[in-house]
Amino acid sequence: MSTPHASDALASLAAGADLPAAQQPDWPDAAQLADAIATLATYPPLVFAGECDVLRSRMAAAARGDAFVLQGGDCAETFASATADNIRDRVKTILQMAAVLTYGASVPVVKVGRMAGQYAKPRSSGNETREGVTLPAYRGDMVNDYEFTEASRTPDPQRLVRAYHASSATLNLVRAFTMGGFADLRHVHDWNRGFVANAANSRYERLARDIDKAMKFMQACGADFEAMKTTEFFSAHEALLLDYERPLTRVDSRTGDLYDTSGHFIWIGERTRDLDGAHIDFVSKVRNPIGVKLSNKAHPDDVLRLIDKVDPEREPGRLTFITRMGAGTVREALPHLVEKVTASGALVTWICDPMHGNTFESASGYKTRDFEDVVEEVRGFFEVHQGLGTVPGGIHVELTGNDVTECLGGSEKILDEDLNKRYESVCDPRLNHQQSLELAFLVAEMISRD
Repeated sequence: MSTPHASDALASLAAGADLPAAQQPDWPDAAQLADAIATLATYPPLVFAGECDVLRSRMAAAARGDAFVLQGGDCAETFASATADNIRDRVKTILQMAAVLTYGASVPVVKVGRMAGQYAKPRSSGNETREGVTLPAYRGDMVNDYEFTEASRTPDPQRLVRAYHASSATLNLVRAFTMGGFADLRHVHDWNRGFVANAANSRYERLARDIDKAMKFMQACGADFEAMKTTEFFSAHEALLLDYERPLTRVDSRTGDLYDTSGHFIWIGERTRDLDGAHIDFVSKVRNPIGVKLSNKAHPDDVLRLIDKVDPEREPGRLTFITRMGAGTVREALPHLVEKVTASGALVTWICDPMHGNTFESASGYKTRDFEDVVEEVRGFFEVHQGLGTVPGGIHVELTGNDVTECLGGSEKILDEDLNKRYESVCDPRLNHQQSLELAFLVAEMISRD
């Protein structure tokens, strides 16, 4: 039974549907879209309001410097890659990175997977042309297929429903891994099994032995390990397709508040953060912890207005700014934003996305990033916060547990001519397993110095 408060909340949500919404597909069949939306509205929530509240408190801890956020996962999930092995290896990679950060920097790590919902992507153009043929751009498996044919590229609303099922299956396995003993810190060696032997894995193995030794010492002292048998692991994705997010928004029976139950943490991208647009209106009405991407083009006054709209109560943990400035501009572009936000009295969580500002096309034609640029942007992010006396709250990284060759550099020195060996991303290039671990070790050092 809905309360008056709940009815008002739902009416407010519906009113936002009339606002302009950027980056939405041109669905060809309105009746099919209405059917898919109605179907989603009947499905159970993928996450629960109470879990979102827990994450909000964890994000608040990161804003204060009492924790560090690790967000990681695919640039764009695909239905084909939602396999047990791929999900397991992504979770293992994040668990390994978290172990490196926790042990190396002595800080609790909030683990957030860019998974179980990251099936849609914004595009710079609505169409793509190849050899004189123009078709709709690939907007993620939630919308259409990557194959360059008219049938594959035509937006299909039933893919919204398929994305729900793929997300549900992914979350089910993630919960089994993280709550069923797989994430027990006493199994820290097991997370390295199955990965190719290399320098980063060898360094991780040494750290795992140190953790093992520390655990045995604690055990000998009579420590209780019950709390270490499981770990919190939250899901996150860009809230891009409002035809997916709105029907999965539900009224919390405890409070009458709205929660987007498609994921614990949702963010709004650089292309959709129009203050008067439908996306910002939507996230302002749900109680999830919210992220907003900010590039080097973000104007401080717009950012302050954004805080007023999304976080009017100035609630710690409510709002996260995910900065994506580029290695060459982060030291110049970030300080002014941080100063203005800090002066406003808002306690936001600052997270560095060192991926999206460092993308370029290699000589061989591949969309890529250089590992050194990724590290340099994180380093600049930490330096800015150190200089201002503010808190660097986390990192947001596109990664995979597989040994792909999509980003240049790293200790194995992936070169341009290596990119074609295992370039598997359908959108942006991701750090492979080794590069992800290397980054974790470097970030742990930066936190320790902070």
